Amino acid sequence: MPHLKCVTLLVLIGLSLFSSPRLWSAETTRPNVVLIFSDDQGMHDVGCYGSEIPTPNIDSLATQGMKFNQWYVASSICTPSRYGLLTGQFPSRSESQLLNALMFLGPEDAERGIQAGETTFASLLQKNGYRAALIGKWHLGHGNKHFLPTHHGFDSFIGHTGGCIDFFMMRYGKIQDWYHNEEHHDEVGYATELITDEAVKFLKQQTSEQPFYLHLAYNAPHFGKSWDRSKDLPVNIMQPHPKDLHRVVNIEDELRRQFAAMVVSLDDGVGKVLSTLEETNQAKNTIVIFMTDHGGDPKYGGNNLPFRGDKASLFEGGIRVPCLIRWPGVIAAQSENNTVCSSLDIFPTICDWANIKVDDQTLDGRNIAGLLDGSVKQLPPRDLVWHLGTHDRLDRGEWHALRSGDWKYLTTPEGDEFLFNLKNDPHEKKNLVDQEPRKLAEIKKRRQQIFDGIYQNVQRR
Repeated sequence: MPHLKCVTLLVLIGLSLFSSPRLWSAETTRPNVVLIFSDDQGMHDVGCYGSEIPTPNIDSLATQGMKFNQWYVASSICTPSRYGLLTGQFPSRSESQLLNALMFLGPEDAERGIQAGETTFASLLQKNGYRAALIGKWHLGHGNKHFLPTHHGFDSFIGHTGGCIDFFMMRYGKIQDWYHNEEHHDEVGYATELITDEAVKFLKQQTSEQPFYLHLAYNAPHFGKSWDRSKDLPVNIMQPHPKDLHRVVNIEDELRRQFAAMVVSLDDGVGKVLSTLEETNQAKNTIVIFMTDHGGDPKYGGNNLPFRGDKASLFEGGIRVPCLIRWPGVIAAQSENNTVCSSLDIFPTICDWANIKVDDQTLDGRNIAGLLDGSVKQLPPRDLVWHLGTHDRLDRGEWHALRSGDWKYLTTPEGDEFLFNLKNDPHEKKNLVDQEPRKLAEIKKRRQQIFDGIYQNVQRR
């Protein structure tokens, strides 16, 4: 497949927007949106998806809204996943070819990130009267101020630009990486709690005269990035707050217990955000979305069971994630949806909610508003393709995958091929490569056609 190295990560076919009838007139107040995006949290790390870790506040969104069972992200790695979410496009469209995690360690990533002219839905909201704020993790560029969120649709930014942070020192190892808008700022506290406090402050400042979008990107429960003074090197370390450890003492495994402590702190933060929406009378007109950026990493306590695979892989455990959406009076409480959806769909869907017209030919996501309000029962099948690039520093190899209907084909860095029927085998236990030669040939051809199309588009830029 000669063109695969020239293209990236996720392809969505079926670009038309499946619009739903308006639920409000032009005179009616447009809804606010709070999108809560957690980090390295897998399918078995949220209570309502079967986890032993208590997450009552996150779970309340499922009780009061819709739970998705086949929600996919744009990548199983942080940077491209975030690019796909915010732009509604597969990361192979990005000027910097964001195939893997941007790193502080070394000059090679200093001029890579989201570039001018790459449209985020936040920028469209901003241009159409919304106030947009990003609080927490960015990870879409750090080498120059033009990469910062304030240049990509956000009126304000408080948080960090790297893939992780020291939860107590607010640094990437020893590199200063906590911003107030475009300036570094020293903070004292615990990162998860600081992010929550800033979100609460933002919500209390809003009025009914202007709709808002809050992008609340927690770094938890991702490991922290501390500094080993003896070796003069950064070190990955779990950093739960001591006061949270006693709340999960029932978890025997020490690593899992540390991870769980970071999750319950995150859940506390979600609870405070939801309470603030109630206290300020904003809850009824605010859509709350909770999702994770990709699957968890068992090396640092995450758990994606019952699905196979982990973060930075293209098995289901790496790319199928928890997603909950609440909108009182519009989305039916305690509803579940088994439609194949993607984080790329957030762009056109939020724009639909905000009465903003978008050119569907520039997006790879599709409008799922009808699924949420019940006006559409199902959407036509779609093809999803993923491509993870190599990353020598992190010792990661190249992966490819295609989901076409119920079928999924993937290749690993070692060159192994897998073919699964996800309807019959959602946990990818039975490899059908030898049993289904016709389907294998068909799906490989389909994958090549899709990648050839993307490659041609990239070449024309």
